[in-house]
Amino acid sequence: MVKKFELTKECVEFLGLKLFRIKAVRSFGTVAKGDLGGFVEKNSNLSHDGDAWVFGDAWVCGDAWVCGDARVYGKLKITGVLCSRFNFEFDWQLKLWQKLEAQFEKECKKKQKSAKGDGK
Repeated sequence: MVKKFELTKECVEFLGLKLFRIKAVRSFGTVAKGDLGGFVEKNSNLSHDGDAWVFGDAWVCGDAWVCGDARVYGKLKITGVLCSRFNFEFDWQLKLWQKLEAQFEKECKKKQKSAKGDGK
């Protein structure tokens, strides 16, 4: 694994956690070496693989993990797994995506249960 970012000394506090601004140590996707990103609590909040990145003043903390080609923008605060090809800039976008994902998962479980009940 080749690192793509490092934690800087610039930090903010959120819910008693210390989050650090990230800085790209190599170029990838639309991010250039030296670009400053958003804030993460720890290295494991953002994958070093793919083009995933936290931009601007967005925050990622806790057990959250941003990976794949996911991009987090604006003032968004991520506390769960975000691994997609979608880009999120506003809280409402993330909440809508999470709601749709939950509905999809519920429907899949319902179909699985129904298939087992039919003896299939």
